[in-house]
Amino acid sequence: MKIIEGELSSAKVIALLNEHLQGMADHSPPRSIHALDIRGLCAPDISFRTAWEADELYACGALKALDAKHGEIKSMRTARAHLGKGAATAILQHIIDEATRRSYSRLSLETGSSAAFDPALSLYEKFGFRYCGPFSDYRNDPFSRFMTLELSY
Repeated sequence: MKIIEGELSSAKVIALLNEHLQGMADHSPPRSIHALDIRGLCAPDISFRTAWEADELYACGALKALDAKHGEIKSMRTARAHLGKGAATAILQHIIDEATRRSYSRLSLETGSSAAFDPALSLYEKFGFRYCGPFSDYRNDPFSRFMTLELSY
């Protein structure tokens, strides 16, 4: 599996991001959706990654710089056809490695709280993420779960 930065103009990436946004809309009320669209992912404080096997898009994820020592995981999604193939693990490890390379001391995320998000929560737990309160500009929300990982570099 090859992980590359960028590719936001790829039709396959656009389709996966649309699937991601639709999934958020299917499982969370509008005021509780914090997923970024393509325009949001093009912001200068965000680096976007995709995982490919040949010309097949497996997954995507992004790292947002919150400040000099704190990053946030955004837009983690595995294509339905490639669930269970290790793509989410590969993207997450790549993001953690990049956060460590940047000397971040903490990496955080926000995700949904319904059962549809349990596989993602399990993945984050396996990597050592712990539940925490809201960070950055987030507020307490029964439809959101917040997690953080302390990094050492």
